[in-house]
Amino acid sequence: MSTSSPEAVKKLLENMQTDLRSLSMECKKKFPPVKEAAESGIVKIKTIAARNTDILAALKENSSEVVQPFLMGCGTKEPKITQLCLAAIQRLMSHEVVSEAAAGNIINMLWQLMENGLEELKLLQTVLVLLTTNTVVHDEVLSKAIVLCFRLHFTKDNITNNTAAATVRQVVTVVFERMVAEDERFKGIAEQPPPVQGNTNRRTVSTLRPSAKDAYMLFQDLCQLVNADAPYWLVGMTEMTRTFGLELLESVLNDFPGVFLQHQEFSFLLKERVCPLVIKLFSPNIKFRQGSSSSASPAPVEKPYFPICMRLLRVVSVLIKHFYSLLVTECEIFLSLLVKFLDGEKPQWLRAVAVESVHRLCVQPHLLRSFCQSYDMKQHSTKVFRDIVNALGSFIQSLFIVPNAGSTPAVSAPAGASGSGVQGTAQGGPGAGGVGSNLTTQAAFEYRGTWIPLMTVSIQGSAKATYLEMLDKVEPPSIPEGYAMSVAFSGLLDLVRGITSMIERELSMEEELAAEFREAHPDQEWQPQPGAHLVWEEMVSACWCGLLAALSLLLDASTDETATENILKAELTMASLCGRLGLVTPRDAFITAICKASLPPHYALTVLNSNTANFSSKAYSIQGQTVQIISPSSESHQQVVAVGQPLSAQPQGTVVLTAKNIQCMRTLLNLAHCHGAVLGTSWQLVLATLQHLVWILGLKPGLGGALKPGRAVEGPSTVLTTAVMTDLPVISNILSRLFESSQYLDDVSLHHLINALCSLSVEAMEMAYGNNKEPSLFAVAKLLETGLVNMDRIEILWRPLTGHLLEVCQHPNSRMREWGAEALTALIKAGLAFKHDPPLAQNQRLQLLLLNPLKELSNVLHADIRQKQLESVLQILQSQGDSLGPGWPLVLGVIGAIRNDQGESLIRTAFQCLQLVVTDFLPTMPCTCLQIVVDVAGSFGLQNQELNISLTSIGLLWNISDYFFQRGEAITQELGKEEEALQKQAREKGEKLNRPFHPAPPFDCLWLCLYAKLGELCVDPRPAVRKSAGQTLFSTIAAHGTLLQQPTWHIVVWKVLFHLLNCVRTSSTTADKEKIESGGGNILIHHSRDTAEKQWAETWVLTLAGVARIFNTRRYLLQQLGDFFEAWEVLLNHIQSAALSKNNEVSLAALKSFQEILQIVTPVKDWDKPGDALAAMGVPPVLIDPLSASGPGRPLVRSDSLVERLTRYNGAELQAPPPGEESALEDSALWWSAWNTWYRTGIDCTKPPSGPTDKFSFIPSQPFLTALIQIFPALYQHIKANFSMDDLKKLGVILHGAVSVPISSDASPFILPSYTEAVLTSLQETVLTALDVLQKAICVGPENLQVMYPAIFEQLLLFVEFSCKPPQYGRMETKHVANAKYNQAEWVALNYVPFAERSLEVVVDLYHKTACHKAVINEKVLQNVIKTLRMPLGLKYACPSETTWKLAVSSLLKVLLIGLPVARQHASSGKFDTMWPELANAFDDFLFTKSTPPDNLSIQEFQKNEAIDVEVVQLISTEILPFANFIPKDFVGQIMTMLNKGSIHSQSPSFTEAEIDVRMREEFSKVCFETLLQFSFSNKVSTPQEGYISRMALSVLLKRSQDVLRRYVEDERLSGRCPLPRQQVTEIIFVLKAISTLMDSLKKTQPENVDGNTWAQVIALYPTLVECITCSSSEVSSALKEALGPFKDFMQPPVSRVQNGES
Repeated sequence: MSTSSPEAVKKLLENMQTDLRSLSMECKKKFPPVKEAAESGIVKIKTIAARNTDILAALKENSSEVVQPFLMGCGTKEPKITQLCLAAIQRLMSHEVVSEAAAGNIINMLWQLMENGLEELKLLQTVLVLLTTNTVVHDEVLSKAIVLCFRLHFTKDNITNNTAAATVRQVVTVVFERMVAEDERFKGIAEQPPPVQGNTNRRTVSTLRPSAKDAYMLFQDLCQLVNADAPYWLVGMTEMTRTFGLELLESVLNDFPGVFLQHQEFSFLLKERVCPLVIKLFSPNIKFRQGSSSSASPAPVEKPYFPICMRLLRVVSVLIKHFYSLLVTECEIFLSLLVKFLDGEKPQWLRAVAVESVHRLCVQPHLLRSFCQSYDMKQHSTKVFRDIVNALGSFIQSLFIVPNAGSTPAVSAPAGASGSGVQGTAQGGPGAGGVGSNLTTQAAFEYRGTWIPLMTVSIQGSAKATYLEMLDKVEPPSIPEGYAMSVAFSGLLDLVRGITSMIERELSMEEELAAEFREAHPDQEWQPQPGAHLVWEEMVSACWCGLLAALSLLLDASTDETATENILKAELTMASLCGRLGLVTPRDAFITAICKASLPPHYALTVLNSNTANFSSKAYSIQGQTVQIISPSSESHQQVVAVGQPLSAQPQGTVVLTAKNIQCMRTLLNLAHCHGAVLGTSWQLVLATLQHLVWILGLKPGLGGALKPGRAVEGPSTVLTTAVMTDLPVISNILSRLFESSQYLDDVSLHHLINALCSLSVEAMEMAYGNNKEPSLFAVAKLLETGLVNMDRIEILWRPLTGHLLEVCQHPNSRMREWGAEALTALIKAGLAFKHDPPLAQNQRLQLLLLNPLKELSNVLHADIRQKQLESVLQILQSQGDSLGPGWPLVLGVIGAIRNDQGESLIRTAFQCLQLVVTDFLPTMPCTCLQIVVDVAGSFGLQNQELNISLTSIGLLWNISDYFFQRGEAITQELGKEEEALQKQAREKGEKLNRPFHPAPPFDCLWLCLYAKLGELCVDPRPAVRKSAGQTLFSTIAAHGTLLQQPTWHIVVWKVLFHLLNCVRTSSTTADKEKIESGGGNILIHHSRDTAEKQWAETWVLTLAGVARIFNTRRYLLQQLGDFFEAWEVLLNHIQSAALSKNNEVSLAALKSFQEILQIVTPVKDWDKPGDALAAMGVPPVLIDPLSASGPGRPLVRSDSLVERLTRYNGAELQAPPPGEESALEDSALWWSAWNTWYRTGIDCTKPPSGPTDKFSFIPSQPFLTALIQIFPALYQHIKANFSMDDLKKLGVILHGAVSVPISSDASPFILPSYTEAVLTSLQETVLTALDVLQKAICVGPENLQVMYPAIFEQLLLFVEFSCKPPQYGRMETKHVANAKYNQAEWVALNYVPFAERSLEVVVDLYHKTACHKAVINEKVLQNVIKTLRMPLGLKYACPSETTWKLAVSSLLKVLLIGLPVARQHASSGKFDTMWPELANAFDDFLFTKSTPPDNLSIQEFQKNEAIDVEVVQLISTEILPFANFIPKDFVGQIMTMLNKGSIHSQSPSFTEAEIDVRMREEFSKVCFETLLQFSFSNKVSTPQEGYISRMALSVLLKRSQDVLRRYVEDERLSGRCPLPRQQVTEIIFVLKAISTLMDSLKKTQPENVDGNTWAQVIALYPTLVECITCSSSEVSSALKEALGPFKDFMQPPVSRVQNGES
């Protein structure tokens, strides 16, 4: 019910009347005046009530009179009366019926009561009612009322005191509330600007309205009072306390900040009065240092006083909170003071209240931001915000440093331990309280032996202070242990929470704005206000060092899970905020702190330690290493949950993980998971730490890269408690989720993540070098996981990802490699299988990008990696084979990247892939890849690890060629299109089209590549591969060659066939001659293949035969090519080099090929015999390999019989050449080319080795030479038209050379007849046949050919010489065949006698026919014949064969019978002049041979031989001497001398005495003498000269006889009894016999024919003969007897001296 309602008014009137009545009653006796006043008051009230409608207003007007009785009642000072009056007055006041005047009166009355100390509580109540119910009290009245309350506050009565204090507070509030109400009323009215005020006007401020003025005066006086100055307005104050004053100031400032902010007058007061006052009052606290001795300073320092200090701090808090904007400078001072109060030197209570004040600031982030803007961001200003945070940090640190008991202040050392934390074992600590005994662990911090419990001081986000509220305490309270720490800790957390949430809120708003802006203006850039960012960055920059220092220390010391969680959360939010603001250093610092806390103490992790250096520059920082870490055994407050191996290169001991480490690890995971996008380069730190933790916990990567708990390989070093065991799957799961969440990162962050993982992996790789310990696979596994979840944007990370994994694959540590390969191949397979958009088929670039690393793996040398790679290829082929498209070249490249050093299993796997490709995928791949398939198949043929694979790959090449054949048209079309596109590109670039075999059409090029590959295989080091490849090559060319265009054949011939021949030739000629021991296992090697050279020989044979056959079968096609002649030359050149090879097999086969291309041997055209079919196809016939062939065919490498395949194509082979082409080969140039080849071959193969030869020198075999010479007759038929003399000479050289070649002793039994048989070898037959062919051709040929006769003679005569002088073959030593030992490598000269004799017969025969030919005469053939025969004739018995000289003699006689008449006929021409001396010599050599007849020569034989000699002499006497006038004189003289010699000198010194008579060749001597004498003394002497020659001869004979006899006599005399040598005796006997013969001859001759001198000489012999009589030898005596006999005819004197003297 309101006070103005009629009922209330009625009641008021009644009450007043009742009060007045009571008063009148009370005062009746003692105080009549009062009673009267009361009664008149009753009347007054009734009157007013009756007269006025508005009773209350009327009452108010008359209030002075109405109140008067009550005031008088109070004046009585009677308690009862006074109480009654005061109650009545209060009732009036409460109905607001007191006027200003009445109020003044009331106040005065109350003042008197107060001075009298009456009813103090009632007084206060009355004042309060008066001031609160209305606003009539102003100015002095008001000040009096206030003073009254103050005065009552300082009474002795406690209750009064307190009540008064409360009243004062309320009154002060009322004063200001009135002002606020007044302002509200005047709000709309425009105000005059107040005049500028000076400081002088302190009493009043004229511009203020009444209530404002009151408030101003009151506040001003409160300041005066606190400052202990006299009040201006509150007159009558007797005493005042500072504490109360400060409380009042604080409440006003706190409750009415608007007043001070809106009114300049009040602002002025704040600046001018309040702030200086506060600063002044603070001074004792500032100067005071705890524990400093008073003697140190001259003036005693005032001690800080807790009540005032605490209240000052409260005032400061309010000032800062509300008036910061007004008092910027002053607040700077206050804040600096506040920071100072946290110093360790200040009293504990002071620090406690200071830290509470700081906490109050910490919960006001906006205020903190203002500090930052006003101070930290201004130049030359204190960095207040930074100092606050740092102070808080230092404060926390200082609490851990136990203060000294001594007088010197404890210096706050920067406590630092690099975030490593206290290691320990037991919970609780030995702190002063000994809390360890309690069962429940109290939350606490423990560090370096200092144990500080943690209390709950306030709820999060509010700063509820304890000591700042202790307004009733006068003495400083004792602060419980851990209180300050707990407040500081809360403050720190609130600070972080406030700042981060404020900035993040603003950041989010900005991002929303940015998003809206972008939607509205998509084309413009969003420009944020730079100011806001600067402030945020400055705030973080200012506070992060201090925060980090404090938080790290606390984290280190924390023993409570919740506290740890809060610290970690703070570090986490700071890290994320720094990340969002792009402040890298602080971000990394916070992350490092969390990382270090996750790892065991002192864990050596370089990433973290290197970063620490950047943060430890601040002095207060705890990052310095100055603090000693307590040894682990001394104390700890952490439960150990895991023991494991550290991840390091050197094996170390174990490390322990505590529950706190695990908690930190979870925070780290949380950070990475939720804030991955802002981590940037710190991913490195985070991942490095996680890697180490994962390692210590023994998590190993499993499928897809997820980490699973697994036993460490290093042994039982990893010990996990059950607590952590349950955590592991969770951690593992979070780890996986962390990398899964990378799909939500933006591209840049994702790159940061990948880079970090890569560099981690690089470290792990470095660590794993040089040992085969288990490596850390964390990074590799996580790269795989990250790749797999980001498949949709794989392009952006593929290169760094796979590039790194490729490096891992090359690592020497096998486990590391294996995982690298696992990860890489898994990614590639996943990438190919992923449903990309657009699909891979339409995104070639991506497909190639994905497959490229697979190809790069081929460069890795480790077999296990290649194995993995090839297995992946196999899987890719099986799953994606049909859709590879443009990826085929890469895949084929991988399959084909095999090397011989890779081992069989790898090659086998790769080959499986290739077989799969060839069997299933040829039709699906682009035709451009077919060439690559050929190359790859070829490379498998060339690998040398596994022979079967090589052979099978040749089979694959055959299959591929079949595929080409069947799909020819389709392939041609596709390749044609491709070709056009390529040419267009090339034209645009202005380059030439670069592809192998370019000018040929693309399809032909494919064939050429196939042929070239097979060609390479034909020169493989392994014989089986060569053989198989050779057969395949020639078969495919034969079978599918028809598909090639004609110009392509040119390339086939030159680039494929001839190239192959070159290679084979080179390899064969350089092949090793060492014997190959039998192959592996029990494979035996036939002796014809037991050296590499012999095996190559087979290849050469096969290749040459194949090429020759192609030339033969395709001749009409090849001849249409422009350069057939050059090709022919090259082929001949190859045949020649093969024929000249030092291998009989090759050389013989070469000649067979020669015969084949000359079509001496025609190709078989019979299709029924399989062997011949093969031959026709280019598979060589059996003759090439007589040792290994089994019948007509040969075992083939392939499954289906070759013949079956060939029958498909037999239409394509051996078409008859077009008409008119048959004569093409008659082209003489080709034949002459062939002749030249034949000649060069012959020359080279018959040329003897130059130097001294050993027994291993190569000598061509007889069959080879035979075959060579056999070619000539056929060849000659084609070239005889132009066959010249030169050619004939060339031929002769070859024939001679061929016949001269010796044969190997082990072949001799097969070639040589036994020595006694006079049989020719086949080679000798052939040679003679060749000459025969020529001779016949000359016979029937034109005249001009006849000049060749002499040359043929010459050649034959050379052969005749062989009978006596077998040809020398170089310097080779040949043995006579009879002496050669079979089975030794010796060379045996053939028995040339039959050959020479046959040649001689041919010569005689030919001479019969041609003696009269001009050429034969001119070229002195006869002379040459004689000259040749001289040799066997001269050797006679020394001839190798007796038949030789006999044949020679008979031949000579035959020839001379024909030739001498011719010679005489042409005597005048002089063409035979030189023949005569030759003939004379021949006779001489034969008749007086130097050789002795063999010992075993029988008498009959000797006589036969003598008969031959006689025959010769008879020839001389019948055919020569009778025609002496046609014969040169010298010759006749020579004949004479010879006959002369024959008559004496025909002794043979070796005869036994018994045979002497027979062996003296007396018959021969006789004939000689007779002939000699017949011609000497013949009367037919035509010229004196001839007679002279004869006489000369006689006189010589006689003189010689005389000499012999004289010497004999001398020797006989000297020798005494000794017999003379046999020879001398024989000689003398001959002489004696000659003399007797001479005597006989002289008797028979007419005396006129004998010269006188001759007689004289004969007679002169007599005395000498007589002297010989004394000789002792009976033989000589008998001869002497015969010689002396004829002298009896001289005993009678001659008839006439004169006649005698005439002549």
